[in-house]
Amino acid sequence: MKLKKPNINISPKVKNILEWVYCIIIAVVLALLFRYYIATPTIVKQPSMYDTLEEGQRLILSRWTRTVNGDYNRGDIVTFEAPSESLPSLYDVDMNNPVAIYNYEPQGLFSKFSYYVLEFTKTSYIKRVIGIEGDHIKIEDGKVYLNGQELDEPYLDEGITTDGGTFNDIIVPEGYVFVMGDNRPHSTDSRSFGCIPIEKVESKVWIRFWPFNKFGKID
Repeated sequence: MKLKKPNINISPKVKNILEWVYCIIIAVVLALLFRYYIATPTIVKQPSMYDTLEEGQRLILSRWTRTVNGDYNRGDIVTFEAPSESLPSLYDVDMNNPVAIYNYEPQGLFSKFSYYVLEFTKTSYIKRVIGIEGDHIKIEDGKVYLNGQELDEPYLDEGITTDGGTFNDIIVPEGYVFVMGDNRPHSTDSRSFGCIPIEKVESKVWIRFWPFNKFGKID
């Protein structure tokens, strides 16, 4: 004996609503994938990169280097997850391993999705890459020395000098970068918290799209 399948009649109105729901879900998923793997907008909220970047300016960040596990180069302006301790105690610092401290890990699927994908609960910094793995960074007399040579920094505003911090004479470990803000007196950066692991770097600053009179690629 064969059982007949029940006939489910869906009204045109309900069918139309379901089609819109499917379209919205697909659009949201595609937007999230694009935002996570390709590019995303952001707003500058701190003065640490002045006057290269100013508070209130709007940027497009490229995620592509992270997606393809590419390299970050000296001079790149990047965003990265803020360390758990921006000003670590000297008791927590190991000068033989001058790296930033990351000890926060969100718990639960929703918390991880919110933190890593939506980035609602994550704090990120924007800084410039000064040194890559193997580089010797030394800060002395208001100047930065890279591998024994004074670093030419045309992006700094006139009169800006670089004061040292906890990490003012280090070798950048493998898999890390040393970062600083262009507005050195008003930047908490690798001088204070150490080198940033590559896996914590989120994106490169790519394009400034607001204000319109400064529209263009950021170098």
